Amino acid sequence: MAFDRLQAMRAFCRIVEVGSFSAAADSLGMPKTTVSGHVQSLEAQLGIKLLHRTTRKVSSTTDGTAYYDRALAILADVDELEASVIQSRNIVRGRVKIEMPSPVCTQLVIPALPDFMTLYPDINLDIGSTERVVDLVQEGVDCALRGGDVQDQDLICRPIGQMRFCLVASPKYLSMAPPIVQPTDLYSHRYMAFKFPTSGKQYTLTLRRGQEVHKVEKPGWIYLNNGSALLAASLAGLGISFATRAEAASFLLTGALLEILPDWQLESLPISLVYPYTRHLSTRVRVFADWAAELMANDPLWTIDASQ
Repeated sequence: MAFDRLQAMRAFCRIVEVGSFSAAADSLGMPKTTVSGHVQSLEAQLGIKLLHRTTRKVSSTTDGTAYYDRALAILADVDELEASVIQSRNIVRGRVKIEMPSPVCTQLVIPALPDFMTLYPDINLDIGSTERVVDLVQEGVDCALRGGDVQDQDLICRPIGQMRFCLVASPKYLSMAPPIVQPTDLYSHRYMAFKFPTSGKQYTLTLRRGQEVHKVEKPGWIYLNNGSALLAASLAGLGISFATRAEAASFLLTGALLEILPDWQLESLPISLVYPYTRHLSTRVRVFADWAAELMANDPLWTIDASQ
């Protein structure tokens, strides 16, 4: 019975992925009637409808989407268990679902990802890149690289790095604006502010120079909820904003952007690796987590440094 349930789960997950019973049957090497029977049995046992079926399209219901995420994690665990017993212990395989801030994804993880995939070719990564704080348990996420202080007591938190920022603007904008020699000069400029996507609250910049601390409590004339959009707005000459040093580095080198108040440090954001207490950290998740932590530790733009 358990084996039939697993087969039904595999059939259902494959239908969701390919969008049709026929394509799922072909990829699984099963007759279409068998795949259809598996799903019908699964729906009957669960007492819910998992799929919307029309003549042109198959899609998951709300319950089906939630079931898919959990079923996929269970199947990956089963695959890993079988691999550990039957095959070499050096093989690590399965799906890892991760969430991370977009600058971490585009500037750190993606450029180094070919090395990880060479080391672990049997791991399938599902990477979410967003400024939103996701619910790991509800959304079936194995682990996340999260910026800021982690308040959720249901998460295991491992600090692994820092996200550093700088104030920037384009030469064109600065050539037509008043000079900036101290933080209070920022109040006479067009300031582009960041709003958190979930709460809608504006992020308050904190500048430090030795024992001096200055908070930039200025309304934005433009509000954006994405760091890359803020950077693009700065490049377009729309005003002053902050950017991660990792994203701004190449533009500062070419002169497309200029750093403002370079003798003041912006408060950096801690980056932590988090995962639920209730979730076993499988080998496939652990190897990715350790790789990401080492990657961040070895990069001066991201490593933890008590002096910054």
